[in-house]
Amino acid sequence: MTKFLLKFMLLFLLFSCSSSKKAKFDDYVFHTKKEKQSYLSSYDKALKLWDIPYTEENIKTSFGTAHVVLAGPKNGKDLVLLHGMDASSTMWFPNIKSMAKNHRIYAIDFLMEPGKSTLRSKPLSKEEIVLFYNEVFNYYKLKNFDIVAASRGGWIATLLAAQKNNSIDKIVLLSPAQTFKFIDKMGKSSSALMLKLFPSEKKFGKTLKTFSTHPEKISPVYKRQFYLANKYAKSNSSMLKMTPFSNEELKSIKNPILVLIGDQDVINSDESLVKAKEFLPNSKTKMIKDAGHFLTIDQAKIVNEAIVNFLD
Repeated sequence: MTKFLLKFMLLFLLFSCSSSKKAKFDDYVFHTKKEKQSYLSSYDKALKLWDIPYTEENIKTSFGTAHVVLAGPKNGKDLVLLHGMDASSTMWFPNIKSMAKNHRIYAIDFLMEPGKSTLRSKPLSKEEIVLFYNEVFNYYKLKNFDIVAASRGGWIATLLAAQKNNSIDKIVLLSPAQTFKFIDKMGKSSSALMLKLFPSEKKFGKTLKTFSTHPEKISPVYKRQFYLANKYAKSNSSMLKMTPFSNEELKSIKNPILVLIGDQDVINSDESLVKAKEFLPNSKTKMIKDAGHFLTIDQAKIVNEAIVNFLD
């Protein structure tokens, strides 16, 4: 498939799946109440995979309602979790026990994706994304907190860290999408784009094999939620604004940063680690063997140990 055709598919997908108009029931992501309810039911089931005590809160912001899942000791260091595209905060089920052992967890659902956060305005600009998260951070009075972020969440974490006078301490980037470079293997990742256009469970299975080296490790409960996210949600409008950061922007980030990428990732490659090491002044990088883009699932034990050791 030619690069031109892939770019055309991407543009068609993004514009056809996005809209600044309000749905009748005042929700940006889903088209009908039935779709939303079906998805939220699957979300609740998947969140139970965390298998630790947690609470859920809805925080009013200028842009809509932020849904936050809290866990871990209240006296632990604050740790914000930013999930990957369409994955929601439930995606942390293989990792949450180790991260919540010594940290107070704040897992935030992104407004413009499937989850329990609800956008009440037009799609957000980069500047508005920063304002949204800072409103949540200010609500919880978060200072000197850490961030662990995956895929699109990694791009958002980098965006937040590039802002002057931020309150972030350490950052872990798990195969951050479009952060150091554009998608590495566009041909292979096109299956995800096609899934958005023509959703089916058969195609979904193939997509998981593209992004994961061990799709058998993905819980059927979570797999169902992730499929419904891809089937129902029209949440890709912000992808066009997700451009890699300039060398100058990366150099401005002084936070200690750990960058982890799977050796079989279709989003990133060695080039991403090279650029991170060269332009992030205080960074460590590591390639995770036998892992794809879903490295938190493919090699959960290794990734969990790397995260905890870095944060501690």
